Amino acid sequence: MYDVIQVVGSLLILAAFVAAQLGRLNQSSYRYLVANAVGSAVLTVTAVVRLEWGFILLEGAWALMSIYSIARKAAGQTPAAPH
Repeated sequence: MYDVIQVVGSLLILAAFVAAQLGRLNQSSYRYLVANAVGSAVLTVTAVVRLEWGFILLEGAWALMSIYSIARKAAGQTPAAPH
């Protein structure tokens, strides 16, 4: 079950990324941001279960940045754009 949860989290992130690269999803849309936030949060939790510190850092930071971008968008501000 652990592996299934990891794959689902990974697929959420990858699906959003692929859709954005194909021009089908805007990287500042709620759909993109929520997919990243949920996917990376799921992966963070699975990393915590196994104490995978590098993965906790990577996915935890990814989740926090996605949540921060959602909050900025909800407040009417532009989510942080890649440079």
